[in-house]
Amino acid sequence: MTRAVRLPLDAEVVGELRSGDSVLLSGPLVTGRDAAHGRFAEAIEGGGLLPFDPAGETLYFVGPTPARPGHAIGAAGPTTASRMDAWSPLLVERGLRGMIGKGRRSEAVKDAMLEHGCVYFGAIEGTAALLSQCVVSSEIIAYEDLGAEAVRRLEVRDFPALVVNDLHGGDLYRDGPARWRRAPASP
Repeated sequence: MTRAVRLPLDAEVVGELRSGDSVLLSGPLVTGRDAAHGRFAEAIEGGGLLPFDPAGETLYFVGPTPARPGHAIGAAGPTTASRMDAWSPLLVERGLRGMIGKGRRSEAVKDAMLEHGCVYFGAIEGTAALLSQCVVSSEIIAYEDLGAEAVRRLEVRDFPALVVNDLHGGDLYRDGPARWRRAPASP
């Protein structure tokens, strides 16, 4: 069963989500990839301000293509999340509540998520054009010089994702295969 989930995420909802849950996300989120994360870290470590308050936010690792006329955004498929692992704990410690990407996360990121109440969603790779249809609006809010990697505020509607890492130690990449493994047929 697929669950409709409103953004921004609240702590109660995050606590209810389980690894393997199918969700449709609706509401505002922020985007950022490698280059933006490097700048986030510089701002944090230098005592500066981030271009958004991570508290309660969901961050989508994406570098969308330019929008065609009449569309909010171009193709918007997930980026490999491990590319952000060096910086993710800094944002999670500041209240980031959700992340969306593809692929596994490091133990350090998973530990930070468990400690600070953050969930990781997997978006379906290879569906960038379809995912872009879930984006209602897009606005660059920082680092416009980064082009596709500029930080954006997106409004999404029924954005499909799977819960990969939950607040209970669940990890879809670890636990998922066991759920679907079948015992060999008897002769």
